[in-house]
Amino acid sequence: MVQLYNLHPFGSQQVVPCKLEPERFCGGGRDALFVAAGCKVEAFAVAGQELCQPRCAFSTLGRVLCLAYSEAGDYLAAIEEKNKATFLRAYVNWRSKRTENCRVCIRMVGHKVEAPFSDTFRDQMSIIEMPLSEAPLCISCCPVKGDLLVGCTNKLVLFSLKYQIISEEFSILDFERSLIIHIDNIVPVEISFCVGYVALMSDLEVLIVKLESDPKTGESVNYQPLKINNPLKRTEGISNETLQLDSDDFVICQKPVELLGEKSSQSGVSVTLESTGLDDKTIKYYHVQHLLYKRFAPDISSLVLSDDIKLHSLQLLPIYQTGSPTSDRKKLSQEKELLSLFCFFSLPHVGYLYMVVKSVELMSVYQYPEKSQQAVLTPQFLHVITSNNLQCFTVRCSAAAAREEDPYVDTTLKACPPVSMDVCALRIQLFIGLKAICHFKNHIILLTKADPEAIPERREPPKRLLSRKGTNVKFKTPPVAEAGWNLYIVDTISPVQLYKEMVDYSNTYKTAKTQSCIHLLSEAHLLVRAALMDASQLEPGEKAELLEAFKESCGHLGDCYSRLDTQYSHLALPYYKMSGLSMAEVLTRADWPLEDGSQKYERGLIFYINHSLDENLDEELSEELAAKVVQMFHMAEPKQLPHILCSPSMKNINPVTAMNYLSKLDTSGFSSILVTLTKAAMALKMGDLDRHRNEMKSHPEMKLVCGFILEPRLLIQQRRGQIIPTELAVQLKDTQPGLLVASVLGLQKNNKIGIEEADSFFKVLCGKEKDTIPQLLVDLWEAQLVAGLPDVVLQELFFKLTSQYIWRLSKMQPPDTIPLRTSEDLSLICGPSFDIASIIPFLEPLSEDTIAGLSVHVLCRTRLKEYEQCIDTLLERCPEAIIPYANHELKEENRIDFVVEKTAA
Repeated sequence: MVQLYNLHPFGSQQVVPCKLEPERFCGGGRDALFVAAGCKVEAFAVAGQELCQPRCAFSTLGRVLCLAYSEAGDYLAAIEEKNKATFLRAYVNWRSKRTENCRVCIRMVGHKVEAPFSDTFRDQMSIIEMPLSEAPLCISCCPVKGDLLVGCTNKLVLFSLKYQIISEEFSILDFERSLIIHIDNIVPVEISFCVGYVALMSDLEVLIVKLESDPKTGESVNYQPLKINNPLKRTEGISNETLQLDSDDFVICQKPVELLGEKSSQSGVSVTLESTGLDDKTIKYYHVQHLLYKRFAPDISSLVLSDDIKLHSLQLLPIYQTGSPTSDRKKLSQEKELLSLFCFFSLPHVGYLYMVVKSVELMSVYQYPEKSQQAVLTPQFLHVITSNNLQCFTVRCSAAAAREEDPYVDTTLKACPPVSMDVCALRIQLFIGLKAICHFKNHIILLTKADPEAIPERREPPKRLLSRKGTNVKFKTPPVAEAGWNLYIVDTISPVQLYKEMVDYSNTYKTAKTQSCIHLLSEAHLLVRAALMDASQLEPGEKAELLEAFKESCGHLGDCYSRLDTQYSHLALPYYKMSGLSMAEVLTRADWPLEDGSQKYERGLIFYINHSLDENLDEELSEELAAKVVQMFHMAEPKQLPHILCSPSMKNINPVTAMNYLSKLDTSGFSSILVTLTKAAMALKMGDLDRHRNEMKSHPEMKLVCGFILEPRLLIQQRRGQIIPTELAVQLKDTQPGLLVASVLGLQKNNKIGIEEADSFFKVLCGKEKDTIPQLLVDLWEAQLVAGLPDVVLQELFFKLTSQYIWRLSKMQPPDTIPLRTSEDLSLICGPSFDIASIIPFLEPLSEDTIAGLSVHVLCRTRLKEYEQCIDTLLERCPEAIIPYANHELKEENRIDFVVEKTAA
């Protein structure tokens, strides 16, 4: 059973001053309501101070059987009946109809209008006649492009919306019959159309297909579905006489079935396309993709098809990319970008909501407490009417659309209530004599009448209607209008106002620690999210209010998941992130004492704080809040204490407090080295150098390196994007530089720090400017060289080291600290891996007048096999080095002779 909350989604209501009892009505964009009665259509204002005031009225050809409005193109389409014949007409430029007696232009669809008539069309309403070979049964307008789809007995006819260009300054709206969709074995009672998606419904069947626009994929235009042994077709071969005999004895019924995706093409419903456009370039759709076929079983307790099992209220609901719609009606269809599409249809006692874009999936099933008559789906609610009640249910459209729009939903960054969450009823409002309903913008239109026989209805033969071929649609002629009817405009309250009421209502569940609190707050969150997605309906200034409510709802959900011990406790993290609350604000909200006065911190809150502290946020907690965090983790996750204390956000922690909690830790089962290093860092903060030295001496250096790898923030932290060495790193620079270099090298080899980060760390640590290289950084490079790195990194390392060596030699600049390695440890330029040619251009500043400079130049030329030039240089600069050089580098006999000759000369 659906859970019921006694909330108030409905606001004020007003009576529409219709002169005759309404037979059909529909919304007209953002500011109008159309009401058809007799042979007349009245338009009423539904915005501003003129609410429910008549705007205009115009006559129709006959009684209106079906009415549909398209915001794209701003036109009204109607199926009208006169003298037992039905007609399809579109009313264009109706806003120019000031009085009922104004002139009206009537033209045939596709009729070319000449330029001299432009002024006439500009200032008067036009009626476009659309002749059809078969009687129209139902119509639907595409909310994105404005195309008109017409349902007939065996086919659907598509009229594409277009504009006739009369001149550079003027164009008129027109249609082109561009496509016929032939459908066998099902007669549409209702249809819905949206950017190529077609949904059609008979009394017991629903079919959804997609018209594909890509000519290179899918089936051909002459597509024929897989032939299925259809029991309905087998029935057709029986003679009329046999069928009449059989019909007296039994009723042919089919089993209920649901086919999704490609399997729905096996339903036995044949769908083929016939292009009727005048120009092949205007062809929009080429192929058919089957998405859903669902058939319900009739109630066989009686021989007639009872209204209790007839389908009603077929609807396709699009949700667009946020902020895409514009106010320009002519550009509206081009600006809207479809994000998600949903299909709703209903039996009298149960409704079904499907998602039909990327995959066909049943999202929600609605169980009504009593028999329904009609329903309308909106991005925020499902409104259902029974004979005496207006019911408001929640929907999951925004939850599904959010996941389509944002790939970060369902990660540690963002969250959204699940699509599978149970729906609920927000309100069941008493309303006597409800007959029909429609919805647009923030209004619900309701028709009430005491006499249930006063509204049009479908009527079919009693038995053969159970077969598709036997179904036909008739409209019951209404009796003379009687007193007792009313047409109401009921306002739905603003999303923010309803959201606040839902939050207040949820407070009754807070102390109980139940899932009901999460459920209702999730409903409130989805309500606000849906309103933000439907940006075209927002009033000026309303978006900022909704965004504030959205953040607040995320905070409430974060509170719920942080305080309740559920399997979804981890959702506290993304909801708190979306709320915009600081960590300090979250901690302030986290005081939830138990009944005995003690404190218990659930895993959701611990998960949030742990991740927040691990992300190196720029926020610094106060000493009091930092102590509270340490207390929380000491109770809930003591093994995380060393990591928590290393967070930059815990900078203000009292080191005495931290040391007390660290001393209480049982180090069995996890790294005692990490605890030791954290204690050493806290001892430094306390100024207790003796304790610091004792802690550092308690483990060998290699184990300490492993500890730094486990928690790099013991040495390196980031604040506001800047690398900050810790106090412990500064201490190690002066007392144990070898341990510091080895630890940073370990961090690099374990991908805990990048090469550039390490370089910046040592520059900041040694207080050097950006272009100055401290000796500790050179020590790191030399350690990297000895440790062995990939070839690409190795060549870069060679370059950095040789550049630094050459700079020191040329500037006669000694290192600022004692190098950790001696020349005996390194033989860089002599190494076979080094590309000598790449370094030659950098040797120019290095003078040959010094022994070091001369040695480097001779050594590099020797590697390049420039022996003669080396000998000449030595003869000129250092003749006593000739013989040792020759013995070491020129061992071949002919080269020794060459050196002797050069020396003698």
